[in-house]
Amino acid sequence: MSYLVLARKWRPRRFAELVGQEHVVRALTNALDTGRVHHAFLFTGTRGVGKTTIARIFAKSLNCERGTGAEPCGECNACVDIDAGRFVDLLEIDAASNTGVDDVRALIENAQYMPARGRTKVYLIDEVHMLSKSAFNALLKTLEEPPGHVKFLLATTDPQKLPVTVLSRCLQFNLRRLEVTQIAGQMTRILQAENIAADAGAINLLARAADGSLRDGLSLLDQAIAYTGSSNAGGKLEEAGVNAMLGTVEGAQVGELLQALSDGDGAKLIAEVEAMAQFSPDFGHVLEDLASELHRIQLYQLVPGFEGEPSRIDAPAFAGRLSPELVQLWYQMAVGGRRDLGIAPSPRAGFEMALLRMLAFRPAEASGAVIARPAAQASTPAATRSAPEARASVAPAAPAPAIRELAPTSPPAAATPAVALQSVDDWLNLIAQAGLKGPGLQLASHSVFVGYADNLLKLSLPQDMEYLRTDNLVRNLAQSLSSLLGAAPQIRFEAAAHASGDTLHNRNERQRSERLTGAEAAFLADPVVSQLIGQGGNIVPDSIRPLD
Repeated sequence: MSYLVLARKWRPRRFAELVGQEHVVRALTNALDTGRVHHAFLFTGTRGVGKTTIARIFAKSLNCERGTGAEPCGECNACVDIDAGRFVDLLEIDAASNTGVDDVRALIENAQYMPARGRTKVYLIDEVHMLSKSAFNALLKTLEEPPGHVKFLLATTDPQKLPVTVLSRCLQFNLRRLEVTQIAGQMTRILQAENIAADAGAINLLARAADGSLRDGLSLLDQAIAYTGSSNAGGKLEEAGVNAMLGTVEGAQVGELLQALSDGDGAKLIAEVEAMAQFSPDFGHVLEDLASELHRIQLYQLVPGFEGEPSRIDAPAFAGRLSPELVQLWYQMAVGGRRDLGIAPSPRAGFEMALLRMLAFRPAEASGAVIARPAAQASTPAATRSAPEARASVAPAAPAPAIRELAPTSPPAAATPAVALQSVDDWLNLIAQAGLKGPGLQLASHSVFVGYADNLLKLSLPQDMEYLRTDNLVRNLAQSLSSLLGAAPQIRFEAAAHASGDTLHNRNERQRSERLTGAEAAFLADPVVSQLIGQGGNIVPDSIRPLD
């Protein structure tokens, strides 16, 4: 006998066997039990969440020989034939292959005739959004007032492409993406029934890779069983084999990356990347794993009493070491790095740059704990930083951040600066704290930090901003910084070629552009806006603005 894939073998036959769609099951069950069954239903949702499965169970409920109801017997000829896909009164139409108006007209003509075997003729139109405009127009009248013996069940992964005239004629049910725990639970039950041993870690990896689709998850499970040979006697589905198949890395390696980042150890970080590269992983998946663990760490930090499932890393320990602001920053960098891999010189280069970006933006902790600096900076005094400062590195428009304070073991001399001014980031936070206004703020905002030592502050200005370097503005800037540096610094401007850092102006403009991009994306993602654009509407150029 030919092998039947798990996704087909374990396809639900009854509403009670469905996973994760209780809200849809409840509505359909009540409609069937009360006899108030609408003539057209629209099931929406991502692939593999049960749209056509629900439609087939619904067709069985309407045509079961033992009577209409939410619990078809599954044993009569009608139920058996529907499960086997050979019931003559259940017509499954793939709209992706039958998009034209002629196909729809043939469907309408056939709908006039009474069912050949059952009580109800059911039309299941999959990927209905693929129909042409003329095909939709031909279907509308019949969809609104079909014969009493006809029910329409429409399924789509993209409901925004459906005309509102179709949406208004259907009862719409949105099927949810399944949670990792739901997919893992179903996989566990199937493996037990198939007498296949499996590690919990292997099942969890497959459930996460399914991306909310149970069908995709079962296809991956089939692949993993074949890859690892776990269907053989004594075989076992192990996490290492699934990692190799998916191109992911073990949890311990993700933990080592986080450890190197928190220690500020660049050499160890690159060594871990080199070790990973030996197994040719999917670096996008690695960044996803890293973001997932950072999400878990943040839950431990900000949700009192959070008790998560056993993680692949010691998340509570990292939660105690890292500041919440730093975890947020690293999470955004992991997600952004994942998005940018496609335009990187190579996936590995993009992956390494995402990690090095995290290393570069690794401030000292807010909790008072001191994190070791890289070996090249070992001579730099250890420092602490308050939580608002970490936020300021991302959102400078927030209230003025606290400046990094030294932690000396003895009282400082009168001339000792009140802040440590060592990196570009310190300079940007310093001028944000100084309370500058007007031209003085413009001078500081466009100045690139070059260095600071012995009360000598070296800056650089772009050539097109040289007009700001007047004696009066430079003198006022030095005076404004005196209370923060312990004394008014001597300011010297150097050639622009000597500068390679960021400026407050550039950072503000960059974040303004990001806010605008985010606002445009959120606006275009709105269902109502998408619907209006689909009907021929146009957006006035440059008319979208962030709320702030």
